[in-house]
Amino acid sequence: MRMRKSGIFIWETHSIHVGTGNDHIKHGIDDVDSIVQYAISRNLPSITFVIHSPRLTRFRYKKEQATNVKFVRGHGAYFNYSREMNKLKVKYKNKIDIRYGVEIDWLGSGLGLQWNRSKLFQVNGVDFVIGSVHFSREGIPYDGSAEETEELLRLRGGTGGLWLGYFDEMIEMVDTMHGQIHVVGHIDLPKRYAAFPEDLHDMENSSHLLVSRVMILLEKIRDYNLALDFNLSGLRQGCGPYPDKALLKKACTLGIPVAIGTDAHSSSELFLNYNEGIEYLKEAEYRYYVSFFKGVHRKRPLVLNHSRYLDLLNTGSDMLNFRFSDDKKLKKPEISLGGSCKELKDIFPDATLLGSVNAVRVRKNNRSVTLTDMVPERVKKSVKCLYSHHRDIPGTLSILFNMLASEAINVETAQLYTMADGTASAYLSVPGDKDKIREAVEFVKGTEDERFLEIIPETEVFLPSLRKAPIYLLSVDGVEVSMPVSKQMVLAIHNNIPGVILILLSALASRNVNVIDMQLGKRGSKQFTILGVEGNDEDISWITDKLGPQFHEVTYISLIK
Repeated sequence: MRMRKSGIFIWETHSIHVGTGNDHIKHGIDDVDSIVQYAISRNLPSITFVIHSPRLTRFRYKKEQATNVKFVRGHGAYFNYSREMNKLKVKYKNKIDIRYGVEIDWLGSGLGLQWNRSKLFQVNGVDFVIGSVHFSREGIPYDGSAEETEELLRLRGGTGGLWLGYFDEMIEMVDTMHGQIHVVGHIDLPKRYAAFPEDLHDMENSSHLLVSRVMILLEKIRDYNLALDFNLSGLRQGCGPYPDKALLKKACTLGIPVAIGTDAHSSSELFLNYNEGIEYLKEAEYRYYVSFFKGVHRKRPLVLNHSRYLDLLNTGSDMLNFRFSDDKKLKKPEISLGGSCKELKDIFPDATLLGSVNAVRVRKNNRSVTLTDMVPERVKKSVKCLYSHHRDIPGTLSILFNMLASEAINVETAQLYTMADGTASAYLSVPGDKDKIREAVEFVKGTEDERFLEIIPETEVFLPSLRKAPIYLLSVDGVEVSMPVSKQMVLAIHNNIPGVILILLSALASRNVNVIDMQLGKRGSKQFTILGVEGNDEDISWITDKLGPQFHEVTYISLIK
């Protein structure tokens, strides 16, 4: 991860809105290239784009109605959104991290719900979805104008009725769409033109129905593992950040994470009031905020000296969440901290301690991942193994394992080391008939001598140190598998019998995927195979669900930003 800094480390979620192409009313920036270049010129580590989903035509602002056109926002731009964002990611790959999401309007639980579900299928691959209530059931916007708010106040019998209706709609949205959204947008939006209820400033001592309604909403946000939009646009609008500090403090005591955003609609608003927002969060006793990557939230520090350890925690969470279905990814993991990573205990007081090992363990259900940013120490002792030194090209490991499987020889442990000179060395523990192993080696020497530079059936060596990497994997589900963390990895748990790993390696070779790191571990009758790989994202994903019943789990972990 890039660690360029500009004051406070900046990572927004509800950030700058993408424009709506050829629609009659513009909303956001069409020239997204210029925004990326602006962010790069500011030495920022990231930029996040958001697009509004199209709405049903009965939900329109006054200026939209004034065009006298049946207005559906951003339809053409919306369909092309994911494609354009991915082009940007490729174009600026080595200069800035780009994330993108959708802000979807709650339009009710009838046709509006079906509409919204269809819109989410049209933006495949977004990093997050913000669910927001902009329009009342009556079709009047909460943030349109003072005149429209006056109309709502009249229809609902005053301030209390307006806010009760709004919170009811928020609850309905969260209850209905919690499986599709990740962030709940500007939770007290009506305060732009309507007075914020006094009873909500002192919720501990108020019996007003509004307090009960707000607590139901906040508890649902917590229970569904959603984040709260900490939206700075209210500072520009003169009503203060969304949410009000009283709501923010209550959210903090409930353990609800926040995602920061300036909700910008022009470059002049981008990152405006950001540092002020950070201080606001600190006053509300928040210690971190979250951003999103492929639907999973990542924790970001309010204090910069925690960045190193939070990066470990986030990487572990990412790796772990790839092992779960979408509906379980937002469930909060449990955390264990060791060594200097214990500094995070003030942020995560419920974390358990690992001892002196400088590591973070992330756990969910019966699965876990343990990471460190220090090179794992090895016991200085020699090991007996089959040694192979070969050209580092796709398919080589498949040939090596094929050679052994042909003689019904199982590989118990394996470690692969990739060199900078285009070669790699493998150290395999292969208990079995020595004559059969030698016979298999001789066969490969005779048929693949251009690929294999040296194969020794049995030797005793000291294993070399692991290659340098920012982060190392120490264990999976408690099984030791020390190796560098790669941007692309495959985790397989399978029967510990000859030939099973060969299926995986053959499948990867068939798609020209190269294996750059390999570690095997075992527990009972199960073997854990962890591979660092290089290849096409779609090809690797395609392989993982086609390997057969001997594989208890096959997970492709893609940490490519």
